[in-house]
Amino acid sequence: MPARDHERREGGAARVTRRRARTRANLLDAAFEVFAAKGFGRVSIEEVCEAAGYSRGAFYSNFATLDELFFALYQERADLIAEQVAGALAVDGPDLDVPAAVDRVTEVLLLDLDWLLVKTDFLVHAARDRAVARTLLEHRARLRSAVADRLARARGHTALPAVLGDADGAAHAVVAAYDGVTTQLLLDKDVDGARAWLKQLLTALLTGGEGEPANPVDPVSPVDPAHPAHPVHRTRGN
Repeated sequence: MPARDHERREGGAARVTRRRARTRANLLDAAFEVFAAKGFGRVSIEEVCEAAGYSRGAFYSNFATLDELFFALYQERADLIAEQVAGALAVDGPDLDVPAAVDRVTEVLLLDLDWLLVKTDFLVHAARDRAVARTLLEHRARLRSAVADRLARARGHTALPAVLGDADGAAHAVVAAYDGVTTQLLLDKDVDGARAWLKQLLTALLTGGEGEPANPVDPVSPVDPAHPAHPVHRTRGN
């Protein structure tokens, strides 16, 4: 085969690959808008194709079913969240500045109402399909792992509240806080309030409620002179 013909065929294959990638991306973008507007269970393949401006043939050249497209869409957005969290936590050196890290996480974290609607649809779908549920659990495990890995690397320098146990326990608490705040956000639509509340929750969780990293060694309580065996327990404001 002449070298020029070979190069021409390679160039044509590359153009097809790029065109297919664009088609797939456009289908995902269109599906996201339709799913958010109508809900996963109320959307047809025809509606996705119409929104994207493609035929059913273009759809089936990229996805076997609507479920497969739905999962690909969820995977794309969920991976973005894991990357955002990991990136925000990776800025500090070994000595993790918890309040600053929480600020970064809450600023970059995806708190988009349309995404939360799609995410909730996926959760309900997964609750009825064990195979989808396993995949969702794997994603949540990756998100927790990204958080736990950073907390574990900082643990020798920055102590976590004892009540959380190890770094994995703290990561479970972080993800649970995110779940709770986003559920409230779906109902009240207050994005700024959700970011502020998430920031307060995460700071309280990771610092023991003091706004500073928990001290790995308990401070010595002052002793009541009248009862030397009993330390003085001061309340806030005293």
